[in-house]
Amino acid sequence: MPSLHWGRVLVGITCCVVTVTLWALCIWQLVLRFKTDTTDSVVPPCICLNSGICRDGACVCPEEWVGSLCEIVNFCEASTCTVNISESVIKNLTFERIIVGKYGNSKEKCKPDTVNGNTSIAIRMCSREGRTPTLEPPKILNCDENLDSLASQVETADPSNISAIASNTQILTSMPDQLTTENITVAANIAMQILKKPNISEDSQASVAVMATVSQLLDANETAFNHSNLINVTSSLTQTMEKFSLTSNISQPNVAIQSAPLKLSSSTILFSAQRDTALGYHQSTKLEIQENTPELIGGLSSEVQILLNITNNSSSDNGRVGFVLYQNDKLFPSRIYQSHGSFSKQIVSGNIDGRTTSGVEIAFSPKYNTSELQLRDHACVFWDYTVNDWSTAGCAKGRDELLRCRCNHTTNFAVLMAFQIKYKYAKPLEYISYIGVGLSMAGLVITILFQIFTRKTRKFSVTWMLVSLCFSMLIFNTIFISGIENRNARNHSSDTTAYYQQHPPYDTTSNTLLRSDMVDPPADSWCTAVAVLLHYFLLATFMWTALNSAHLYLLLLRAMKPLPEHFLVTASVIGWGIPAVVVAITLGATYREGKALHYRQEEFCWLAALDQKQNFSVQKPMLWSFLLPVALILLFNIIIFIKISVSVIWKKNKNLTRNKKDSFMKKVIGTVAIVVVLGITWTIGYLRLISQEEKSLVFSYLFCILNATQGLQICILYTFRSPVFKKKVSEVFPVFSVQELPLYLRSKTYYISKS
Repeated sequence: MPSLHWGRVLVGITCCVVTVTLWALCIWQLVLRFKTDTTDSVVPPCICLNSGICRDGACVCPEEWVGSLCEIVNFCEASTCTVNISESVIKNLTFERIIVGKYGNSKEKCKPDTVNGNTSIAIRMCSREGRTPTLEPPKILNCDENLDSLASQVETADPSNISAIASNTQILTSMPDQLTTENITVAANIAMQILKKPNISEDSQASVAVMATVSQLLDANETAFNHSNLINVTSSLTQTMEKFSLTSNISQPNVAIQSAPLKLSSSTILFSAQRDTALGYHQSTKLEIQENTPELIGGLSSEVQILLNITNNSSSDNGRVGFVLYQNDKLFPSRIYQSHGSFSKQIVSGNIDGRTTSGVEIAFSPKYNTSELQLRDHACVFWDYTVNDWSTAGCAKGRDELLRCRCNHTTNFAVLMAFQIKYKYAKPLEYISYIGVGLSMAGLVITILFQIFTRKTRKFSVTWMLVSLCFSMLIFNTIFISGIENRNARNHSSDTTAYYQQHPPYDTTSNTLLRSDMVDPPADSWCTAVAVLLHYFLLATFMWTALNSAHLYLLLLRAMKPLPEHFLVTASVIGWGIPAVVVAITLGATYREGKALHYRQEEFCWLAALDQKQNFSVQKPMLWSFLLPVALILLFNIIIFIKISVSVIWKKNKNLTRNKKDSFMKKVIGTVAIVVVLGITWTIGYLRLISQEEKSLVFSYLFCILNATQGLQICILYTFRSPVFKKKVSEVFPVFSVQELPLYLRSKTYYISKS
């Protein structure tokens, strides 16, 4: 008898220790969460007009509007004008709305029987003078000329015809999204031939038309440049533009050139490009050249800066310097560095004549969406014409608020950047999950110990089924609360400046050529292992709910028939084996070395569900390896639940003699108990997928509250309410026992006789 008493005390102490330990784990995780969350910066909201989007406290405007609130017009309204097509032909031209800095095509087309049949007959540019957008006079296309015919004329054309060829080429390339690889090749060759003409910089009309053509080529589709035949053409074009930059000053939306004479006293030349914000909004890029500037200018006001250190080894005063700025890298197709993002990469080139340089310093102000991306690394490179690709030879990189480079070369510099997606967390739901899971874990431990230690007392055959369900749920909750958070998230910093200040000002050894502009976070094999275990034990939990559902069906609806032979062995093989098969197939189909995010997420250690645009993807394993199997299990459980409810629990019994209220409450409790043990409340998770944000949030909270506390609900319904549990608790802890009160009943006897 004393040994039995100490055994009960030991069981009670064990339950208390496990419960306290699990709660301590919960509190520890919540404290870590609180410390992490309090460091997040809060960006004040902003009000944007005309379909502008507030991002990082500033308005991101559509291209039709500019200004801090997207309140300033950035387009020219639809217009009509009358022009002389030829000496005897006068035509009315109609143009739709045109964005500032771009050309618009006329609605009127060339006649179908001409060489340029159905091509717009004219283009017109919308420019800005001060705050008011204005339309420039239209340029008329020769409908009997196309790019091929112009290419055949340009080499032998006299100076009087160069302007017409340049203007027609510009018009024929004014719809960049329709340009093919062949169109780009021919147009680039025409531009090169014109730029090589002697004294072409003196013909301002032809020069501007050629630069406008190059700018339009840079707007062509990325796929049109993915052709090996274009590499030699684009390389020749950029080298020609470097020489042309020594004599001209032209600015177009995607390319700009600037030149200046050199004095004998010049020791440094600083070229800078910055957005002109004098009127309170971004205008076109403003180019500036300064002499004898000792160093690069700090701050983020300039987009690009290049500082040439000049060595004066000539007594001549005829030196010149020229710069070319490209707003994207389409003329520099790399076979090594692959671009996947939509952010632009500026390339700047410095060319010097009559002097030599002893070194070059460059600074770029990176432009990207800071709310979605984080800059992880960069490389200082130049375009090596010997291999027609980027190279890091002779370059070192620096790291502060600007991306800095120091090189021995002067032409075609770029900063290749590698970004990582920023991952966000739903913090309020996490707190509810952790609190509920802590309660569930304590309840599951109590239920498992109760089911094991009181099996002989209760003489009930469902112990193994319920214990298996509770055990898989307990392991899942334990892994969830201790390992669901990715360790990369704690080390993740959104402060790019702090990241770069970890390194010296200039570093050559780490300036390695990048392979892609998007990188995955640091590999975390621990997070992948956690995701695999969570996947397995959650599937096992649902599989055991289905087996409990089948078991209840056999016990209640086939009460007169015995259970199938080896039922528990078969159930164990199914309950623990099928989830292992599903997880193994999923890993084999999605996981690859270095590509763990094909299987799991990065925000937390769970199955991948979203694509790069943060949209739910049917190709991710979340759908076909979890949602679909669980949906089938829940459908099976619901059918069994309805059958048991109708045929057993709520079936009317004419011989019922007990209190009706008591009977109703028992039916309700019995129904709830079956709902909980069959996991039917998980169906709310599917309602979270609805598109309405308000309704989805409500279902999210219900889902977390009901399912995170599922273990606690099982403990209350299957353990705390059990008479055996109440009796055992009163034996182990006498303070909870209730003294039995003797009841003395009076009785009377009545005799009824028949008269």
